[in-house]
Amino acid sequence: MQRPRDPYLWVWLLLALATGLTFWLGQGAGPLGLGSVALVLALAGLKGWLVVDVFMGLRQAPRLWRRLLLGWLFGLCGLLLGLYAWAG
Repeated sequence: MQRPRDPYLWVWLLLALATGLTFWLGQGAGPLGLGSVALVLALAGLKGWLVVDVFMGLRQAPRLWRRLLLGWLFGLCGLLLGLYAWAG
C-alpha cells in the first residue's frame, strides 16, 4: 500500500492534530498560565500559516499579499499574548 502523496491530506491531519492539542490545553481546571497561552497562540499561528500557504495558495502569490496576511496573523497572536501577560 502506498502512502498518499496529497499534501492537502497531510496538512489537514496536522491541522486536526493541532486543533485537538489546543482543545486539550484549554480544558484545564483553572486559568491557563502564560506558557500554556503562548503554546495555544503558537499553535493558532501555525494553523493560520498552513491555511494561508497551503489552502489559500498564497505561497505562490505575490509577496505583499502573503506578508500582509501572515503579518496580521502573527501580529494579532503577539498582541493577544501581550495583553494576556499584561492583564495577568
